[in-house]
Amino acid sequence: MRASTIMRWVTGLGEAFLAIPFLGGLYVISSGYSLLGVMFVLHIITLILAIRDYSAKSGSVVGLVTSAIAWIPVIGWFMHAVSAVLLIIQAVISHPKRHY
Repeated sequence: MRASTIMRWVTGLGEAFLAIPFLGGLYVISSGYSLLGVMFVLHIITLILAIRDYSAKSGSVVGLVTSAIAWIPVIGWFMHAVSAVLLIIQAVISHPKRHY
């Protein structure tokens, strides 16, 4: 399994946890919103690995946007859910584009 796929699983499951109503928000608020910064960095790492592997990048880009605007209560929840679904789907079907 490639590093980009592993990171998609990590960030996808992290986003899924943060999308749990009230519980995810409680963790974000109790961390002083620093958890969103950690997720932002993890999405950057995932994006770099995806670029290196010539694989899908949209999940990481949506995750970056999510980390930037997730402090808005209802929009944050919705974006965490969208990011989680997108990243997990990409992790399941990931395969690199081959350039010969």
